[in-house]
Amino acid sequence: MERNVRILGAPTDYGANRRGVDMGPSAIRYAGLAGELESAGVSPTDAGDFAVPHHATRDADAGAANAKHVQEVEEVTTSLADAVSTALAEGTTPLALGGDHSIAIGSMVGSARDADIGVIWFDAHGDFNTPSTSPSGNVHGMPLAAALGVGDFEGVEWANADGLKEENVAIVGLRSVDGAEAEEIRDTDVTVYTMSDIDERGITDVTNDALDVATDGTDGVHISLDLDWLDPREAPGVGTPVRGGVTYREAHAAMELVARSEAMRSFELVEVNPILDEHNETATLATELAASAFGKRIL
Repeated sequence: MERNVRILGAPTDYGANRRGVDMGPSAIRYAGLAGELESAGVSPTDAGDFAVPHHATRDADAGAANAKHVQEVEEVTTSLADAVSTALAEGTTPLALGGDHSIAIGSMVGSARDADIGVIWFDAHGDFNTPSTSPSGNVHGMPLAAALGVGDFEGVEWANADGLKEENVAIVGLRSVDGAEAEEIRDTDVTVYTMSDIDERGITDVTNDALDVATDGTDGVHISLDLDWLDPREAPGVGTPVRGGVTYREAHAAMELVARSEAMRSFELVEVNPILDEHNETATLATELAASAFGKRIL
């Protein structure tokens, strides 16, 4: 049976500290997302973008202390959560386009609304800060902690993914983490595979182990793919690049394993910033990786 995919654009930069990432959904579409998905054998439908007021029209400090634009993040992610939940209820797979990584709060909340889910977080960063630990106050560094109800996010209904447990979360490719954030991660049952693990064991073994973590006793897996997971030489158009990331081929191999598992419940592409990109290279890469995650093969 052909898989139906619903594209949901969340053009927000509320959670980031560099402007331009709000144009990510448009750049990814322009790079040929629909065609790549069709080449993977799925049927995409584009639901358009959510209406997101420009950040300059809002007060970044109007909400919680050291959580910039948190009220706006709540608005966007609540809308996205509803759209993700609706897509799943209607038998389609939601594909969210960021925008910065704060949108993942909505993706996870929506995906976990009526199911127990796992999460694989392909990212250079842990995104496990809270307002109390964050050096910057940027919410794109907080979505995993928010979804799991860690620290300041405990009991925050709009941000907590009720069907998600720490033991079903795997971070893959970590290579940049703040000091207090690292302590938060160590105090949880989240599984972390650093770039050193990938160097020593290879992307295939690490991704398969991450899938085992995320599928253990769950109804499906949310895949969160931050393009800064890749080395900046492969993906230059990101706001927080970190040298030493995965290669083009390693990234495709991981997404191919995701497809082969048939466990993916929801998917997101985040942190593509066309202002920082070179000839839309990162957006094009995002479309290709999405196609691999949805089953595109060489033969």
